[in-house]
Amino acid sequence: EGTRPVVMMNGISGAMGTEIVQTCLRRGLEVAPTALGSGRLQQWEVTEGGNSVSVKLVGPEPAGSHLAALQDLVKEYGERLVIVDFTHPSRMNESAELYSAAGVAFVMGTTGGDDQQLMKVVNESGVYAVIAPNMAKQIVALQATMARMARDFPGAFSGYTLQVTESHQKTKADTSGTAKALIESFKELGTPFAESDIVMIRDETEQKAFGVPEEFLGGHAWHTYSLKSSDGSVEFQFKHNVNGRRTYTEGVVDAVEFLASKRAEKSDKKVFTMIDILEAGALG
Repeated sequence: EGTRPVVMMNGISGAMGTEIVQTCLRRGLEVAPTALGSGRLQQWEVTEGGNSVSVKLVGPEPAGSHLAALQDLVKEYGERLVIVDFTHPSRMNESAELYSAAGVAFVMGTTGGDDQQLMKVVNESGVYAVIAPNMAKQIVALQATMARMARDFPGAFSGYTLQVTESHQKTKADTSGTAKALIESFKELGTPFAESDIVMIRDETEQKAFGVPEEFLGGHAWHTYSLKSSDGSVEFQFKHNVNGRRTYTEGVVDAVEFLASKRAEKSDKKVFTMIDILEAGALG
């Protein structure tokens, strides 16, 4: 209490949002009583163990309703308030502008918007933020390792061809941010690749054929990156198969606590990634 962050969960009615709130409840973090919604739902309840929380969803109408709801929470919780955003790619930039205008720290888990514009808005506003297309610590560690490998050994895979297959639940609208980040490293390692060449599996029959267990069709992240030498005699594979969302939600709550601590110590650096959190060892 007192100084611990209070989480405003925008996107609470989505599977990820609900599970993040459950993780907050498990880890003893307070959840704000209101969240921003689309106007379709008025209330959302989440239960975890013996605890439950009921959150009022504020729609966008009339104009200014979202900003007013944010300002009310700032009055109530002050600097303890941290927003977590897992909404829709089409809302990512608009949401970041809103949070920045209200001066509220936020963790942006939504992907698929204009990343450059997002960074520009956040850097200019001076709000504290974690921008992370992937919140799973071990996958982020893999991303960081590949980025370092590309820096240390550029062109090491010249002449190799890359194939990328990624499977996510059918409700995931955009290409995986993790796949995009890893492809950038592979390109620096010497394998040309266009994002449009990613094989995205969103069909459940194909997902089962790919090996995804039936009970995790609604929430998974299975990625295979295959590198083949020009004559086909050598193949490397990098692979991660994540079932469920728990590894991500734990990472989100780590990000909230990390961001709150950075804001409390008035850190000069204000915009962070999950790699910063890994390097700080701030993992629950």
